[in-house]
Amino acid sequence: MTAMTNARELTVRTWSARADAEGAGDYSRYFTGKLLPELRKVPGFDGAYLLRRDLDVHGTVELTAHTFWESSAAIRAFAGDDITVAIVEPEAAATLLDFDRTATHRSVAADARD
Repeated sequence: MTAMTNARELTVRTWSARADAEGAGDYSRYFTGKLLPELRKVPGFDGAYLLRRDLDVHGTVELTAHTFWESSAAIRAFAGDDITVAIVEPEAAATLLDFDRTATHRSVAADARD
């Protein structure tokens, strides 16, 4: 088992949305096929997770995106001066039932991924 290590100076930007099952699949394909290739071009981007959670028997799904950034400046290069504003392109929004209009940011205190 790998021991938990001290985290580098990373900030995690978190954003959530809700979709039906089909929309969740469409958003996942958008995330991996279009968004990630663009994020990889932004200096200071350091990876991402897209998490999925089934919410109810009607097929509603919660999607939570966690993107990792080396600095606030890197986040600004992606999100603009107000880093709390969620960036949701029309193509992505069309796959969703609803989405958060803001993103939250947390510093990584420990990283056990290694």
